[in-house]
Amino acid sequence: MSGIPRSYRAILSSDWNECLAPCGPFDFIFFTHPHLREGLTAIFRQYTSNAIRLGEAVRRMREMLPGPIGPDEMDGYLDASFATYPDLAAWIEWCLSHDILFMINTTGMVGYFQRIFAKGLLPRIPALSAHPMIRYEPLPSDPAHVFELLEIQDKPKNTEAAIRSFGLKAPKIIVMGDSGGDGPHFEWGAKAGALLIGSMVKPSLQKFCEGKGIPIHVAFGRAEPEDTPAADRRTPGCTLMELAPILEEWLSH
Repeated sequence: MSGIPRSYRAILSSDWNECLAPCGPFDFIFFTHPHLREGLTAIFRQYTSNAIRLGEAVRRMREMLPGPIGPDEMDGYLDASFATYPDLAAWIEWCLSHDILFMINTTGMVGYFQRIFAKGLLPRIPALSAHPMIRYEPLPSDPAHVFELLEIQDKPKNTEAAIRSFGLKAPKIIVMGDSGGDGPHFEWGAKAGALLIGSMVKPSLQKFCEGKGIPIHVAFGRAEPEDTPAADRRTPGCTLMELAPILEEWLSH
């Protein structure tokens, strides 16, 4: 795991879809099966707003899919459509070089990230928490630890599991998210004394946090309506590297 230190002073556990990248967890399915876009988008909005559980969303998705999506199909989608918010790769490298364990913690699919790292589209990260519905044979490029996420409530559980797996002793914690689906993670983070970062915060996360009295410490990018198309989120108005001095200052205390 070149460039990744053996020990960490902090962990950054972040959502992925519409948080670090302008995409949804089902976009690769839309690419392969365009006729499913409308139905799957409705399901996505229901679980990010906490109207249905992730397990129910996945059950409905399985019923709609005509067949499995293999590595070649996933690669075709990534070759055509992979995008992140500005400077994500540089920010990951910065975090790792400053002894911050970078963890992607998402309702997206394990196989999607396996292909991202296999193709070298992002630096390899130490930990991934994602849904196992699509998961390919293990590769050397996979994150060192992969945790299965079956429900939204697994986000904080998997962050805790990563802390244990890497033997972190009283680490500083950073949690990053964008929608109501990140609410339980933010609630846990608030109790753990974490720095809470909202990325292009949606009304569902704002409402969740206000209802629980949870402060969002840092707001990254423009706040967006819940139904803003993912393609319109490609320019959040700033770069992720602008978070680096904020983290450095927070970690110094």
